[in-house]
Amino acid sequence: MKHIIGGKSAPVSPEVKQVTVDEESAGQRLDNFLLRQLKGVPKTHVYRIIRSGEVRVNKGRASADTRVEPGDVVRVPPVRLSERATEKAEAMAGLVAKGAPAREFPVLFENDAVLAIDKPAGVAVHGGSGVSFGVIEQLRMARPQAKFLELVHRLDRETSGILLLAKKRSALKHLQDQFRERETGKTYLALVAGQWPLNKKVLDKPLHKYLLEDGERRVKVVARDDPDGMKSVTLVKVRSRSEGAVVPSATGYSLLEVTIKTGRTHQIRVHLASEGLPIVGDDKYGDFELNKALQKPAAPQGRVPLRRMFLHAWRLQFNHPASGERIELLAPLPPELEQFLAQAIPDKI
Repeated sequence: MKHIIGGKSAPVSPEVKQVTVDEESAGQRLDNFLLRQLKGVPKTHVYRIIRSGEVRVNKGRASADTRVEPGDVVRVPPVRLSERATEKAEAMAGLVAKGAPAREFPVLFENDAVLAIDKPAGVAVHGGSGVSFGVIEQLRMARPQAKFLELVHRLDRETSGILLLAKKRSALKHLQDQFRERETGKTYLALVAGQWPLNKKVLDKPLHKYLLEDGERRVKVVARDDPDGMKSVTLVKVRSRSEGAVVPSATGYSLLEVTIKTGRTHQIRVHLASEGLPIVGDDKYGDFELNKALQKPAAPQGRVPLRRMFLHAWRLQFNHPASGERIELLAPLPPELEQFLAQAIPDKI
């Protein structure tokens, strides 16, 4: 949606728009498609008009995670923006475009269609929600010659590990189809405080995503018959455990290999927390008292502090979008997690 402002003329009343999806937008989530159409409109409002049914795809209701395809007609309801808000949004967009620093990240795999990097914790994958820029903006600044560079999937800001990007539109669609059809293999390493039961291998409680008053996303487990519950499947394998008496967790720790069969927001974090064993360092669903204790180094014991969430995208399997070859990538634990793990589970496998 373009807003043309000239002199002091009165703003034109907003009208319903019917926007036809083109090839460049193919495969995008509906919420992301709308955010590009409605520059300057708060995310919370965009999600509100989707939930209310004001946004339609081919005359039917759609959810935020609906993928739009070429030729789809999206009904965009009237959204009124003040001239000042529009000018501010445009100015901010310009600042972000100019202010994102160029940055490369450790490359795990790259050819003319695909780029896989090892994302550090603390870096968002893209700008928005109070973050001026993320991995994708920094990579685009570092690679001005790249004609196309888009995220295939996402990782939480505090999660480290494998992040996949597409360097061609055809590769993006092919890879996103694999993620949607669950043809990829995504395995994380997660550390929890306590003894994970060896027989607890499948977590399939439905999840529901909601927004706090400030617009921040949260997820909770809901009943199986809840109409808002989304099917979610997480597989858990115990990689190693300590048997207790590991300060400051008297119950010890468990290192888990966690494979997700569905890609819900915060899925691993919420599923593990729902079993009473949240991820160590998780600031949204974790044990906040333990997290606080772990952040402080203990001089007498020489304990290494943990100041981030212990969740790492460790292994990714996918079919190459051009050759069809099955690719398996591994990203080793970053030093801060490896060091903490060495003291939490000294005799780990």
